[in-house]
Amino acid sequence: MYERMEYTCIFLLCVAALMPGRRTCFNIDTRHAKIIEGSKEAQFGYTVQQHEADGQKWLLVGAPFESSGEHQTGDVYRCPLDRKPATNCTRLHLEKVSLNNVFERKEKMRLGMTLASNPKDNSFVACGPLWSYECGSSYYSTGICSRVNSSFDFTHSIAPAFQRCETYMDIVIVLDGSNSIYPWYEVQDFLINVLQKFYVGPGQIQVGVVQYGERVVNEFRLDDFRTVEEVVAAAKNIDQRGGEETRTALAISVARTQAFKHGGRPDAKKVMIVITDGESHDSPNLRKVVEESEKDNITLYGIAVLGYYNRRGINPEAFLREIKFIATDPEEHFFSVTDESALKDIVDALGEKIFSLEGTNQNGTAFGLQMSQAGFSSHIVEDGILVGAVGAYDWNGAVLKETRQGKVIPPKSSYMKEFPEELKNHGAYLGYMVSSVISAQHGQLYVAGAPRFNHTGKVVIFTLTNSGNLTILYSLYGQQIGSYYGSELAPIDLDDDGLTDLLLVGAPMYFYKGWEKGRVYIYTISLQGFFIPDGTLGPSEKTHDSRFGAAMSTLPDLNGDGFSELVVGAPLEDNHKGAIYLFYGQQNSIQPKFKQRIAAGDIFPGLRYFGRSVHGMMDVNGDELIDLSVGALGAAVLLWSRSVVRVGISIHFEPSKINVFNKDCIRGGREVSCMLATVCLNITPRTPITDPKTVALRYSFGFEENGYFPRAVLDSTEEPQPRDVTLRTDSDYCQKVYFHVHEVTDYTHPLIFSVNVGLQNADEGPVLDDGWPTSLQSELPFWNGCDNDDQCVPNLVLQSSSDLLDRRQFCGRRERSTWPPCVHQRTSGERLVEASRRKVLVEARLENRGENAYGTILHITHSANLQFSSLVLKVYFRLEFEFSRSVFLNYVQITLRVSSEGEEMSPEDNINDIYHNLKYEADILFTRDSSPSRFEIKPELVQSVPVGTGPPFNLSYQIQNLGMFPVSELLFTLNVFAVTRNANALLRLSDLDITQTAGSHCNTPRVITAGSSSQEDLSLNPHMNASTSDSLLAQCRINLFPQGDVSITATGHLNLQSLLAVKFKRLDLVMTAVVELSPSSPMFLHEERPMRHIILEIRKEEEYRIPIWVIVGSTLGGLQLLALLVLALWKLGFFSRQKREREEQATNEKTAEDR
Repeated sequence: MYERMEYTCIFLLCVAALMPGRRTCFNIDTRHAKIIEGSKEAQFGYTVQQHEADGQKWLLVGAPFESSGEHQTGDVYRCPLDRKPATNCTRLHLEKVSLNNVFERKEKMRLGMTLASNPKDNSFVACGPLWSYECGSSYYSTGICSRVNSSFDFTHSIAPAFQRCETYMDIVIVLDGSNSIYPWYEVQDFLINVLQKFYVGPGQIQVGVVQYGERVVNEFRLDDFRTVEEVVAAAKNIDQRGGEETRTALAISVARTQAFKHGGRPDAKKVMIVITDGESHDSPNLRKVVEESEKDNITLYGIAVLGYYNRRGINPEAFLREIKFIATDPEEHFFSVTDESALKDIVDALGEKIFSLEGTNQNGTAFGLQMSQAGFSSHIVEDGILVGAVGAYDWNGAVLKETRQGKVIPPKSSYMKEFPEELKNHGAYLGYMVSSVISAQHGQLYVAGAPRFNHTGKVVIFTLTNSGNLTILYSLYGQQIGSYYGSELAPIDLDDDGLTDLLLVGAPMYFYKGWEKGRVYIYTISLQGFFIPDGTLGPSEKTHDSRFGAAMSTLPDLNGDGFSELVVGAPLEDNHKGAIYLFYGQQNSIQPKFKQRIAAGDIFPGLRYFGRSVHGMMDVNGDELIDLSVGALGAAVLLWSRSVVRVGISIHFEPSKINVFNKDCIRGGREVSCMLATVCLNITPRTPITDPKTVALRYSFGFEENGYFPRAVLDSTEEPQPRDVTLRTDSDYCQKVYFHVHEVTDYTHPLIFSVNVGLQNADEGPVLDDGWPTSLQSELPFWNGCDNDDQCVPNLVLQSSSDLLDRRQFCGRRERSTWPPCVHQRTSGERLVEASRRKVLVEARLENRGENAYGTILHITHSANLQFSSLVLKVYFRLEFEFSRSVFLNYVQITLRVSSEGEEMSPEDNINDIYHNLKYEADILFTRDSSPSRFEIKPELVQSVPVGTGPPFNLSYQIQNLGMFPVSELLFTLNVFAVTRNANALLRLSDLDITQTAGSHCNTPRVITAGSSSQEDLSLNPHMNASTSDSLLAQCRINLFPQGDVSITATGHLNLQSLLAVKFKRLDLVMTAVVELSPSSPMFLHEERPMRHIILEIRKEEEYRIPIWVIVGSTLGGLQLLALLVLALWKLGFFSRQKREREEQATNEKTAEDR
């Protein structure tokens, strides 16, 4: 016993010691992570992107809240990737991104909010979706992206949503400065007031001023000043040139040919404002110069100052006609004022007219992209960059594209079918995330998410040509309101064949079991290009608010199985500390259960929002393994992959079988059989492994025995376990293990020798492939003692019988000779089951007439109406079954089959099948009662009851099933003998009622039509039975459950008219009830047709009538007798005595008074 206990303890300790080597569930190292810290206020770590450029590998980290001086512009950092503990990240200062000729606002433009790396040319794109520029009184947030080349030099800006302002105008003011203008300061104030209304600046309005009289002078040109303040300051310095003539045509010509040429912008809208107070001296040239101006697309405004005319009382009609002719549209572009001082009154009206020139271009996009926030998401495609514009078209969103040939803007109508106008107020946010897939059917398809579409979210798959033709091919829909389905997308090429196999769609706000856990939907892309739902992924069940799916990234194969992997961020897990989940790829899909969960607390306790961004596409530290980058609040984390290896285990025994009869050594003073096991280990790398290409293993071995006393024990010379060994990938290691086998009784079951392998240090070096076994069990069989070592040849013979009685045996007892089954003898093979029987006994005999029968098994099956009770094993063994209370069958079947590990010589005698048809004895209790059982018929009853009725009666019968088997189709028959030979029905049955039992029912009693009662004398035959009368018949068919009962009540009433018509003093009516079973029923009754009688006794009083003459004579005779009696008494003084006593009493009273 001591030896056994010592062995058990050692082996358990060995297995426990190996468990640390299995602690790492996958090959992402969490103990040696590299943390790159940055500013939390700048949101350093909001995005991360692995990037190779300038001959080195870098990590790009977005910090969209980074400040540049006083402005919060955002920026991108580049951090070198290596295992050095300290990393100095360099800010790229991409906030310098700009567009020419616009007045831009970079404050809070969130540069670095999205990053997209292009591995083909080692460039990348960083976007600031909130970049804005000024248009009039508004700022349009169209977004901007910066493209950076492989040398980290800014190359150009990308702004596909940018459009020219509606105020992109070149305005030239042609000002009459002749002597007739007076006072000049009124004109100058007007000019200043008008200029202050203009939105002067890059990308908006440029202003030039031309003054004329006899000569034309350019006061300042269009490109002289960049701000309103500069223009106003210059206008204040304009002096009146004077002149005797007003040469308006010349001034218009000079403005057209010179003012618009110097500093003018080719695509700007041209506006000329002519202000004069008199008719031109070169009016013949006006038509020509006006026509030429119209050809140059110059819009002309004419302002007539009537001060000169009013002061001199001159009719201004000709002057007004001339100014109206100059105006492009006299109804809109013509103004007149009474004098110079009234110019200030038209400033606002003039401004409104000029700015009403705003319009839309031909494709209707001028008013749809002003707040588009292009660059909210970005994705590098083959011929350019795809950007999401969530704010376009009233926040329904759009997808834009920038190519080398220019920007691609699909028309709004492209989205109308999938994003109808009636849902525009929902703000679908199309373009929240953009990506692309490669389909065998369609080639490259673009994918965009709209997480707020109809509140549940949507993903569209579409094509987009460089001409702007967008066609939506498929749409995928979210399932839950507010889940933000489509806010993250991840296409996966599982087998690296160039075709996208899966599309994963994130719904990070998916609500589940009361928590915002998040969910990722999987779609398989078929060869025909269809997107087929293929399950979902979720976080750990123990987590609460996770935002699982807020970030996703595909990874190349990490474990050597040839399939890509997936990493999913859950930045709100563990109270906003965050976590990431790693999922294995597999054939055609992603394994639904995550392989590794890495929490922020596993790396560094201070991390928050760990998993807000993830990326992993390259080996960043030179060990040929893909590494992972994870963003957090104010930090970027580098997680290194570890090599994956498999341990091969082999076991060889000498000799190959145990012969307990060959005791060739002595252990512990006893002769035993000694054996040798050779254990070999080798390493197979699944992924690249760095030098020195060794793996430090810890292994143990031993026997797995379930018995209390071990059959085999390791020799005491063996070294303690577990054992450590360091293996190279190109060599094997073998260890000889010596053990001995004791004298045993169980040599049918082989010995189980097991080897378990783990790592010496789970935190260093390669990891073991968790899909590959790290233990091996090998069987060591015993020699079987048969001629053929591989197989014994037994010869089993099985015989059996049951104790169920056939009819001959059942009826052999004298007391059963009159029972129904015995009276009607049949030659069937049925077995009879007595009501008291509860069990069936089967006796079987098993014999082996061949070689050893190891592992002999007796298989016993039985029909459902039996329940196995016991097995008594002797030379002959006996089986015992109980009849089932829940299953009833009309047969019994028991099958016995014996088998062994050997090859049977004659298998036909290894099976016994006992099958009997059954007849069950029904244990029925049949009782009756009546109320009342006796009636007395009196003549006065006839007066108190209606015709055809009489006193009521009840007949009650109860049938009980005392047995354990159900009784079906039991026939109950009631005969009421109450109809005389002259057809007088002495009573009537009105109803036959039965307690509700499933399947039971009664026939309505036969009713005899009431006729006229006939005189009949029954005094000599007062007993009404089957031989003296006819009967009223009623029947019921009854089903009885085991231990169930049923009550039958027959109700009726006596027929007084018939009873009074029949002569009798006492009459006995016999009611007979019988129960019986059909001969085909599987049941039989102990008593054939048990019968129960009820006798209803009826008595009748005789009626006597007294003649009238007797009554009269008796009365007269009585009166005469009374008169004679009175006379006699009177004669005797009977009536006078009382009077005399009263007289004497009165006399005595008077005498007393006299005295």
